[in-house]
Amino acid sequence: MHRVSSLFLLSLLFLTCGLSLAQGTSGGVNGTVADPTGAVVGDAVVTIANPVTLYTRTTKSDSAGAFHFYNVPYNTYRITVVSAGFQNATQSVTINSAVAMTLPVTLALATSSTVVNVDAGSDLMETDSSMHTDVDRATIDKLPLSGSSQLSALVTQSTPGVASDSNGMIHGLGDHAENSFSLDGQPITDQQSKAFSNQIPADAVQSLEVIDGAPPAEFGDKTSLVIKVTTRSGQGVTKPTGSISASYGSFGTSELSGNVAWGTEKFGNFIAASGMNSGRFLDPGEFSVFHDKGNLINFFDRADYQFSDVSSVHTNVQFTRSWFQTPNTYDTLNVGVVDPVQGLPVGQADQKSKIETVLFAPTYTRTLSSDAVWNFAPYMRRDSYQYYPSANPFADLGPIQQETVGQQRSLLNAGVHSDLSYAKGAHNIKIGGMYQQTFLRENDQIGLVDYKLNAPCLDQNLNPIPGTGNGVCVFTNPNYNPILAPYDLTRGGGEYRYHGQTDVKQLALYAQDQITLGNFLMNVGLRGDFYNGLAIQRQAEPRLGMSYNIKATHTVLRASYARAQETPFNENLVLSSRGCNDAVIQAVFETLGSCNPASFNPGFRNEIHAGLQQGIGKHVVLGGDYIWKYTHNAYDFSVLGATPITFPIEWHNSKIPGFALKANLTDVKGLSAYVIMSSVAARFFNPQIGGVGATVSTPGGLPFRIDHDERFNQTTHIQYALPFKKSLWYGFSWRFDSGLVAGSAPCYNATGANSLCTPNSILINGQPGIDLSSLTPDQEFQEGLVCNGVKATPYSGFQNCLASQLTSNLVKIPAINTEDDDKNPPRIQSRSLFDMALGDDNLFNTDKHKIGLRVSAVNVTNKYALYNFLSTFSGTHYVTPRAVTAELSYNF
Repeated sequence: MHRVSSLFLLSLLFLTCGLSLAQGTSGGVNGTVADPTGAVVGDAVVTIANPVTLYTRTTKSDSAGAFHFYNVPYNTYRITVVSAGFQNATQSVTINSAVAMTLPVTLALATSSTVVNVDAGSDLMETDSSMHTDVDRATIDKLPLSGSSQLSALVTQSTPGVASDSNGMIHGLGDHAENSFSLDGQPITDQQSKAFSNQIPADAVQSLEVIDGAPPAEFGDKTSLVIKVTTRSGQGVTKPTGSISASYGSFGTSELSGNVAWGTEKFGNFIAASGMNSGRFLDPGEFSVFHDKGNLINFFDRADYQFSDVSSVHTNVQFTRSWFQTPNTYDTLNVGVVDPVQGLPVGQADQKSKIETVLFAPTYTRTLSSDAVWNFAPYMRRDSYQYYPSANPFADLGPIQQETVGQQRSLLNAGVHSDLSYAKGAHNIKIGGMYQQTFLRENDQIGLVDYKLNAPCLDQNLNPIPGTGNGVCVFTNPNYNPILAPYDLTRGGGEYRYHGQTDVKQLALYAQDQITLGNFLMNVGLRGDFYNGLAIQRQAEPRLGMSYNIKATHTVLRASYARAQETPFNENLVLSSRGCNDAVIQAVFETLGSCNPASFNPGFRNEIHAGLQQGIGKHVVLGGDYIWKYTHNAYDFSVLGATPITFPIEWHNSKIPGFALKANLTDVKGLSAYVIMSSVAARFFNPQIGGVGATVSTPGGLPFRIDHDERFNQTTHIQYALPFKKSLWYGFSWRFDSGLVAGSAPCYNATGANSLCTPNSILINGQPGIDLSSLTPDQEFQEGLVCNGVKATPYSGFQNCLASQLTSNLVKIPAINTEDDDKNPPRIQSRSLFDMALGDDNLFNTDKHKIGLRVSAVNVTNKYALYNFLSTFSGTHYVTPRAVTAELSYNF
C-alpha cells in the first residue's frame, strides 16, 4: 500500500506541475476583418452558426477590426462577415480544441465580380470518428421538459440509444447508469437522477454533446454514454441579459426561476437559480398520486475572468437541495393494519428523503503559444443523502419490505484534472491525467417489522406465531436466527446501526491525437486507469477511431474501438461489498436473497462501433452506428424493499449489441425537426459474483435480459416558428418505447431450461395455470392483470388463473411455454407518449424588454402505462399522467 500511495502522490505532483487531463468542452475564435488593402474594417457584423444545433452568436468587429467568440462548444460552424460596401464573406471552421482559433477575414469590395460559392451541404457534416449528438440552447428552450431531472430528460429526448426509465434515470446503450457527465471538463460519474443526486438547472446549459460512439482516451470510469455539458457564460455580454419566469401546472406544480448574464471582454458572470414545488415529485407505483410531494431549490453560478491575453480563470459553483416523499401505493396506505405490539392502527407509510449537492470547480487556463493551451482544474463535489423512515416503524411494513430502514450517506469527490492541448497542422494533441479521491460514508439503521420474518415459534400448521410464542409454541422454527432477535421490533427489540466507510482513489493518465490527412481523420489514444478502492485494478486502454469524408457525396464513413474500464457504483458500495461480513447484515440479507461478501473488481469492456453520416441536399443529414460491447464484470443494482436505497451488484459478464440512428432537418422557413431511434440488447450472464439482493441467481452461465433491455425506441421532435411572427412557435415530441424487460411478471413455462416461470407454473384442472399468490391484489392491479375478463383491483385479486385466460394491457405475458429469460422475457407493453409546447417569446413585439408566454403539455393523451414493474433496481413506476403547465416570462 505504501507503493500505491507514493504513486498517487507522485502523480498528483506531476499533474500540478503541468501535464494533465483535458476534458474541456468549448473553445474560442479570435479574428480580424480587413479590406483588400489590409486596412482594418470596424463595425462589421460577424455571425457564427451551426444549422443542425441552431447555435447562433453575433458580434461586431472593434475599431482595430478584431472580433471574439468565447465559450463556443466543440463543433463545426459557418462564420459569416457582413459590412456595408463589401461582399459577404463566409468560412467553415471546426472547433475541437481548447486552443483558440485565429481567423483572418478579408472582405472583397462590393464592386468586385468575385462570387463566393457556399456548399451548404458541407455545413451539415462532421468528420468525427465517433457518433455523437449535439444539442444547443435554441433546441433546449423549445423542448417540453418537466420535473427536477431536466438534464437527463434532455439527453433521453435528443440522443439515440437511451432507454427511458422512471425518476429521470437513463440507460445509455444497454447499461444501467454507466453515464459520465463532463461539466465544463469536470468529470461527474456518479448517478444522476431524482433519487440519487441533484443536477445543475437546465437553464445553465449552453449545449450538450453526447458521445454514443467509442469514447476518446480523455474519458474513463463510466463511458457507455459520455455527456459533455458546456455551461452558459457572461463573458462578452456587455449589457445584462437574462430572464425571470414563473409557472404553475398539474399536481400543484409551481416553479420560479431566473437567470442573468453580464460582463465585459475580460469578465463574465452567469447565474441561474430556481425553486420548484410539486405534488408529484417522483414517479409513483400507482397512476393515481398520493404521498408524492417534493420541492427543489437550485443555484448555479459561472464566473469568468481574463487576467491577460494569455491567462484566465473560470469557476463553477452549485448548491442544490431536494426534499421528497417516497410515494405510497394502495398497499402502503395500510388500511385496517394494526401494529403487532399494541394492536393500534399504524397509519399510512410516511418515508421521505433529502438530497443536498454542493459543487465548486475552478479552472485556470494558460495560453502557452498560438498552438498550445494548458488547463488546470481542481474540483470538489459533495452529495449527501438522508432517508427517513415512518415515525411509526410498523407503517413501513409492506409486501416487498419487511424492515424499517433509515440511512445517512455522503459522497465527496475531490480531485484535479487538467490538460495540455496542442493543435497545429494535421495534429490536435491532448496529453493529461486526473487524480480523484472519493470519500464514502454510509450510516444505516434497520429493524424488523414483520413478525413472520424471524419468529422463534410455529403453530401446528407451521405458521409463524407473533411474539415469543410462550404457551402456544408447537414447533421450534428451524430458520430462527438468534442474531436478529435484538433487532426484531415486533418482539421488543431496537434498531441495528451499521457504519461503513472507504476512500476510493483513482488516477488516470492519457495521450491522444486527432490526425487529419486529406479526407481521412484518425483518432489514436492510450489511457491508463489506476483504481484503488475496496479492490485494486490497473487497466491499459487503447482507443482508435477513423473516418473518411467522401466530399462529393457528402458521406462520412467511420469506425471506432475502445477498451474501457468499468468501475463499481459508489452508492452503498461499502454495505454491498463488505456488509455481509457483519453478522447482523448477513442475517438480514439472507432473508432477502443472496449476499456475497466480495469486493467489487472493476470490469473491463471491449466495444466496437461502425457507421456513417450522410448529408442530403442543404437541409437533411442522416447518421447511424452499429454497436457491439462485451464486458467482463458487468454491473447493475438491487433495491431494498420499497425504498430508494439501492445496492450495486456484479455479474460475470454482459453482451450488448445494437444500433442507433438519427436524422436532422435543419431550419426550412421556420420548420426544423429530428428523429432518433435505437435498438439495444442488454444480455447479462450468471453467476452473480458480488453484491446483495439479486433476484436472478441461476448458478450456470445461462444469459438473461436485464430490466433495462429495450428492443426499440424512437423520438421525433418538430418545432415551427410562424413566418409572420418568428417569436410565436410550436413544439411537438413523440416518444415510442417498445418496453423494458419486466422480469417479475407472471407467466407459464413448465419445460423451459432458462425460464423464470417455472416456480409459478401449475396445473388447474389439468390445464396450464399461473400461481399468483406471491402478488398482492394491488400488485396485480398495478400490473393490469385480467383473469377471464375480470380485472384486478387494489383490494381484490386472484390466487391463480388459467394461463390462457390471464391478460394485461400494461405488461406482455409470453404465450404458454414460450417464455425464455434471454430470447423471450416478459416486457412492459409498448407505449407512445406525446408532448407539446406552444409559446410566444415576445408577446408585445418589443425590442429590449420582452414578455413571453408558453403552455406545455406532457403525455397529452393521458396514456396509462408503466415504466417498469417490480424491477430489481427501482420497483414499480408509472409514466406521468397528463400534466399541463403555463409559464410567464420576462426577458431582458
